[in-house]
Amino acid sequence: MKNLQIIAYMQHFIRQQVMPGDICIDATMGNGNDTALLSQLAGKRGRVLAFDIQKQALEHTKERLKRDNCPENYQLLLESHENMDVYAGAETVSCITFNLGYLPGGDHSVATRADSSIRAVESGLKLLEKGGLMTLCIYSGGDTGYQERDEMLTFIRQLDPHKYLVILSEYANRPNDPPIPVLIIKLQ
Repeated sequence: MKNLQIIAYMQHFIRQQVMPGDICIDATMGNGNDTALLSQLAGKRGRVLAFDIQKQALEHTKERLKRDNCPENYQLLLESHENMDVYAGAETVSCITFNLGYLPGGDHSVATRADSSIRAVESGLKLLEKGGLMTLCIYSGGDTGYQERDEMLTFIRQLDPHKYLVILSEYANRPNDPPIPVLIIKLQ
């Protein structure tokens, strides 16, 4: 692998998953990196829903999508990822991405929280089609990051192994709370 940063690592799996015409969700749009990738992979016939509660994230993502000449197959929603099930039907989504923590370059006091993130993951799992992929980049630290990390890891470890394959990786020799990459594949 050329780039071992968490975003490139996760995008490797996203590229393997998403096909033209797919429905995808960026549950935490941030600066639009995953939204742009999903838009390009899903293509003109696909659909991408992107969620964030910060107007700054929506504005950055709009700029990114235009700069990258992405197809206009996306809907940017200034709304909590908890509400994704309002916008997509059960078992219709190919890929859902999460980057838990705070907006890079944004207000660090505004970050994802364990309770709402777990509810969003639960909702997203119902939306995934069989064989669908959910990626989680769990960033910890700050006021709530450790709590969110610990509660999310407890939650995903308890997912039914007959329904979901959960692959948890770690940077074993990196200091200062490195991010934790997680892949969840819906088996049935």
